[in-house]
Amino acid sequence: MARMHTRKKGSSRSRKPETTGKPKWVDYKKDEIETLVVKLKKEENSAARTGLILRDQYGIPSVKEITGKTITAILKENKAASELPEDLTNLLRRALTVHEHMDQNKKDMHTKRGLQCLESKIRRLVKYYKKKKVLPAEWKYTREMAKTKVQ
Repeated sequence: MARMHTRKKGSSRSRKPETTGKPKWVDYKKDEIETLVVKLKKEENSAARTGLILRDQYGIPSVKEITGKTITAILKENKAASELPEDLTNLLRRALTVHEHMDQNKKDMHTKRGLQCLESKIRRLVKYYKKKKVLPAEWKYTREMAKTKVQ
């Protein structure tokens, strides 16, 4: 499928090998991994960053294969999940930095176009999360709201 806001064609990337079950070299048990995930979240790491730390420092290639649950599901069970989904939070952070840039450089039309595309992505993602009932129906993206939620 083609990209939405670029002239690039498809998505060519590496994929995880199709394996099932726990790898032989992992010494951690299911409950140990869940406590590690919660501990890393309390250290202010995002879910994606937690997965990278578990892979690189602990030798756990996939939390889902061992525990049967995603990192986000583990965090929700332990009431440590953030109120906004991580992908939406990252887009809101990017939008704030672009807004700050636009405040200083009002004639930068290339960045203005990029900001329009970014806000379009945010609106589409919010629409999806409202449909899936992850966000409340009255939730709306504004610059002021993004400042309070992200920072």
